[in-house]
Amino acid sequence: MNSRWPIIGYDAKRIVRNATGLGNYGRTLVNDLARLPLCLRLYAPDQGRDDLRRQVRDRENICFCHPASTGLPFSKAIWRSHTIISDLRRDGVQLFHGLSGELPVGICKSGIKSVVTIHDLIFLRHPEYYHWLDTRIYAWKFRQAIREADHIIAISECTKRDIIQFGGVDDCRISVIYQSWAQERPSSQQPGKDTAPPTQHPSSRYLLCVGSIEARKNAMLAVKALAYLPAELRLVIVGKHTPYTDQVQAYADNHGLSQRVSIMHGVSNEQLAHLYAGAEAFVYPSRYEGFGIPIVEAISSGLPVVACTGSCLEEAGGPHSLYVDPDDAEAMAAAIRKVLKGAEGREERIRRSREYVRRFEGNDVARQVYDLYESLLAT
Repeated sequence: MNSRWPIIGYDAKRIVRNATGLGNYGRTLVNDLARLPLCLRLYAPDQGRDDLRRQVRDRENICFCHPASTGLPFSKAIWRSHTIISDLRRDGVQLFHGLSGELPVGICKSGIKSVVTIHDLIFLRHPEYYHWLDTRIYAWKFRQAIREADHIIAISECTKRDIIQFGGVDDCRISVIYQSWAQERPSSQQPGKDTAPPTQHPSSRYLLCVGSIEARKNAMLAVKALAYLPAELRLVIVGKHTPYTDQVQAYADNHGLSQRVSIMHGVSNEQLAHLYAGAEAFVYPSRYEGFGIPIVEAISSGLPVVACTGSCLEEAGGPHSLYVDPDDAEAMAAAIRKVLKGAEGREERIRRSREYVRRFEGNDVARQVYDLYESLLAT
């Protein structure tokens, strides 16, 4: 590593453990920042998953760091939240970035500058979607992080408003820096995991919906909208199975829609790319999000988007996507009809949406983060 470059430390737990969401955010950002004059040290409590770790580019200015093994219960958690600070000092880290809404306790007194990225505060905005204990833990971590941080990154204006409302944080301590997306992200499928075979890829006209199949993501709305759409149009839902998935399937079965709904789990990134390529439109009926990367991926794949109002999805999809009330199936169906093949203005809608999402390309996002680091290190 170049000894003259700033040394930046990262909380890399999600980078090596999470295949989606927070993990993708961390891996994409680190890979983009690695092109800039920085020394990046990724602090993870263990090696994590080999396939995820390999998604971080092998570059001279990136290295992984792990705690010394003690074998004691909870030692990794204690290291990540407390004793990591001594490792940061030892390694000459000048700024530490908590990529997933957390910072070590006491870092504000350590002399090391700190930044924390807050993705969403759904656990405070909609606690009904969480176990009560999880809500309390997440809330404590949020409040501890905003006390410790020199600066906060919000991934959307919506999240920034929530940080101000629930955390009482001064506007000047928050920068909105949209998260980028990995345009050439390799597969995160673990060897040995079941993957939906290519024969399950739909060959007829279909809508695509991607995201964990849970109540907040509201896939039921897209299923209900099918009843108002042409009979040959199908819906493909891709995401992690939860108990809500069974409710969605039961509704489809009980309303004569089972032959028009396909639910797929364990889909690799390569297979997902084929699904995006073959879809006619993308639907994202989530009730609340911190941002909405699947919308950006869909638009970049050339799909028109129908999403829901009430959170930040208009920020992700821009003014040329369509948005409806998350409880109005007929409105969703009407919006979908406006973006199907042959609909007036469809191609112009796609073209202008693709222009809009260029702002989320990695180099631009990385430069904004780099500029923030520079400003903090200069003070």
